[in-house]
Amino acid sequence: MAEENKTLVNEFILTGLTDHPELQKPLFLVFLVTYLVTMVGNLGLMALICKDPHLHTPMYSFLGSLAFADACTSSSVTPTMLINFLSENHEISFSGCIAQFYFFGSYATTECFLLVVMAYDRYVAICNPLLYSVVMSNRLCACLISGSFVIGFIHSAIHVGLLVRLSFCRSNIIQYFYCEILQLFKISCSDPTINILLVIVFSAFVQISTFMMIIISYTCVLSAILKKKSEKGRSKALSTCSAHLLSVSLFYGTLFLMYVHPGSVPTEEQNKMYSVFYTIVIPLLNPFIYSLRNKEVIGALRKIMKK
Repeated sequence: MAEENKTLVNEFILTGLTDHPELQKPLFLVFLVTYLVTMVGNLGLMALICKDPHLHTPMYSFLGSLAFADACTSSSVTPTMLINFLSENHEISFSGCIAQFYFFGSYATTECFLLVVMAYDRYVAICNPLLYSVVMSNRLCACLISGSFVIGFIHSAIHVGLLVRLSFCRSNIIQYFYCEILQLFKISCSDPTINILLVIVFSAFVQISTFMMIIISYTCVLSAILKKKSEKGRSKALSTCSAHLLSVSLFYGTLFLMYVHPGSVPTEEQNKMYSVFYTIVIPLLNPFIYSLRNKEVIGALRKIMKK
């Protein structure tokens, strides 16, 4: 009996977004187009920033890093989901499931800190414009970007290290469209109380601390913008900050609803909707949010198109 109880599952089954067979192919087409547009938008933005010397500034270095994180976030989830839409076998190996969560968690955490870095960049640019080139040196930019990715990978590795200590020997069915960590806890044979507690503590700390730093930065920025005498300078600064604030609102709004429940616990269907939003929709929207109202990016794109 002891040996039988230790029999562990080697693979999981992802139930996906819906149980209705007639919706599988339409959803496949919708999410395939979404994924292709996401990759073209984010990779195209990265290529544009690398290609145009006028965009070789700290602000666009951070934006390019955010585009890379968005592309990786979407790629960690969407391809598996697309395969499952057309496949009768929704299996994913244990190692594949752990890897999927690890990379998704890493890039999602990285994005939190990149948004903080971008807020700090705007704070220095608008509140201390004369010192901007001194403060935001190439070395500091590289440290801030690499630090964001390192924190993201370490944060995810902590959860993976605690996750692999759990055993899965009863059910192998994950009622989700990707290997979401809270769903894995539900089918664990081991007691996941410590894991759940640490997910809540780390999620609350990362999300609330980074969100508060962003709010403080933009409060100072907006205060400085309102004091500007130049209408043109005020309009340009507001245009840049409004794009950042829209992206921050979309990203943190869904994360708070998903991992830091402010009120009643959301249903499984609501959780799936929130997850689709921050894993697929936000990476799709970000390159357009940051580009459509940015004259420098539009100008660089026009130059490339003419060539």
